[in-house]
Amino acid sequence: MGKTMQDWLRFSVCYWHTFRGSGLDPFGGPTIHRPWDDGSDSVENAKRRLRAAFEFMGKLGVKFWTFHDRDVAPEGSNLRETNEILDEVTDLAKELMEATGIQLLWATSNLFSSPRYMNGAATNPDAHVVAHAAAQVKKGLDVAQKLGASNYVFWGGREGYNSLLNTDIRAELDHMANFFKMVVAYKKEIGFKGTLLLEPKPKEPTKHQYDYDAQTCIAFLKTYGLDNEFKLNIEPNHTTLAGHCHEHDIVMASAYGMLGSIDSNTGSPDLGWDTDQFPMDVKNCTMVMKTVLEQGGLQPGGLNFDCKVRRESTDIEDMFIAHIGAMDSFARGLRSAAKLIEEGVLKSAMQDRYTSFKTGLGAKIHEGTASLSDCEKFIMAEGEPNTTSAKQEHFEAILNHYV
Repeated sequence: MGKTMQDWLRFSVCYWHTFRGSGLDPFGGPTIHRPWDDGSDSVENAKRRLRAAFEFMGKLGVKFWTFHDRDVAPEGSNLRETNEILDEVTDLAKELMEATGIQLLWATSNLFSSPRYMNGAATNPDAHVVAHAAAQVKKGLDVAQKLGASNYVFWGGREGYNSLLNTDIRAELDHMANFFKMVVAYKKEIGFKGTLLLEPKPKEPTKHQYDYDAQTCIAFLKTYGLDNEFKLNIEPNHTTLAGHCHEHDIVMASAYGMLGSIDSNTGSPDLGWDTDQFPMDVKNCTMVMKTVLEQGGLQPGGLNFDCKVRRESTDIEDMFIAHIGAMDSFARGLRSAAKLIEEGVLKSAMQDRYTSFKTGLGAKIHEGTASLSDCEKFIMAEGEPNTTSAKQEHFEAILNHYV
């Protein structure tokens, strides 16, 4: 296909779950003991975690990393002090990136953890909070520019509602759109060349989030004229929370030219919350890589492990096993997907299913030139349509053959 496996598999390690924090996880279980982390919010501890992260990524051989601003640097007593701390820590990040060759896949602003954002950031009913979020993103974009980020991600963890009784939905969506328009304007002002990415998630921590799934996000972006400025960062774990299959949002985003990057998490479909597991199912990885191959690649995006090892996996070596196992799953998925595409059996079966749209009235429907009268005339002449089998098991058997 003209590219090496490394060209297709741009793996990234997310700082968010792997290197921040220590002690107990939110559900009271033990986390991995992190000897590089004393559990404090000091700048020195932040730098120590950062050095450990780059050592870890270097040993894995990955060429990209990602982070939220509050992962790498603690907040100060006010925004000015916070920005100064972020500058100091990201100065070290820049040194480590230059020394190792590891690049920044994406940066993002944490607009959900602080109590100030409990009612949203860009959609908060208090304009003072919206302004604070905007100021935080402005600094985040400056840092992304400084570090040469390929992308900048927006995940609206609190952009939604818990009750419609106290929520003006139209006002909040308008405000979020205007927030993103400010982002686009500032991106152009500073000359940031990275792609802006919006990440869907249906719920948790809010009851309902405005960026519910890929279709919702695409509709939002098109409604507000932002579809040429943003693409989507799809996390399959979020897709299953929305009631879809693992690869649904990846396929949907790609179908509309909106797939920008992938947070390669998976979850347990039988659970109703975000478990952030590593992708170990080769069939799921095959379907993801099939979509990536068919759209000609994912750059400047990549496959980011925004995941965490299970709380029962407490050895440091489990951090390596988890990342390596997931990379191996995607490598196998890439090989399976490449063979599946090259031999064309699945594509041929798919084309056969839609063959009626190639000629006659079907072609006019496909092209958008048919009328209701044309359809009526056709039915009057041809009568009732035949019942045609979907052959679902046949398609599933084809996929199983290649995995």
